[in-house]
Amino acid sequence: MQNTHVRYQLYLLGQKSVIIAIVLFALSASVYAQSPRKERRTAQQSDNLPNYDNRWLHYGFLIGMHSSSYRVRYSDVYTAVGSDSLHSVMPGNSFGFSLGLIANFRIADYLDLRVTPEVVFYEHKLDYNYAGIGRASVDQQVLESTFVEFPLLFKYKSVRRGNNRVYLVGGVEMGIEATGKKNREDEETRLPIKGSNLSLQLGFGLDSYFPLFKFAPEIRFSRGLTNVLGEKQNRYSEPLDRVVTNTITLYLLFE
Repeated sequence: MQNTHVRYQLYLLGQKSVIIAIVLFALSASVYAQSPRKERRTAQQSDNLPNYDNRWLHYGFLIGMHSSSYRVRYSDVYTAVGSDSLHSVMPGNSFGFSLGLIANFRIADYLDLRVTPEVVFYEHKLDYNYAGIGRASVDQQVLESTFVEFPLLFKYKSVRRGNNRVYLVGGVEMGIEATGKKNREDEETRLPIKGSNLSLQLGFGLDSYFPLFKFAPEIRFSRGLTNVLGEKQNRYSEPLDRVVTNTITLYLLFE
């Protein structure tokens, strides 16, 4: 019960942080749009933060909002003979958020190495559909978890045009669950999931340079490389042979 309360408070905190970030960005854009034409022309003649990308290291923070789901593969036993009255296992999409830090290392003029440790709050859903006599039923598994993730990414940047440049990011991410051990009752009433994950990351974004900071919206796709299905056998794990993660995240990065 206490864990649920803490998660709810963190969820509210994440929502407020996102709203504040969006409001600040909108206000800064509004101020720029309402500035006198003469001042705006002067600002356009010189780029904001002209030497920012020449530094070998700079820091920042990020806020992320994601949609995540599992991708499942049935076990050979289930495919061959079925499993009682179980008809199918259908993953569902769920939303979550993340908070993290940024450490960006300059390798070359158009190539950076980026490390972004994050705390990520997940919720995954699986619908176990049973075909009963006369009526069907659904047993839904809702799996909540908190992960500490360590993405290691390469960032390839385009030529800067004024105060904007586009970029691509790609790399790998290691995640470790931080919600603690499950009790014995959970082992029988929920799908067993491992406490670690390795995934492939690929995304793109837009760097926008402002007088005091750099802002970048980024979309990143993540596909799990490892099987996260736990070794514990129960009625939820028996029909499955492999479970991998699939996530799409919208990041707001401030540097």
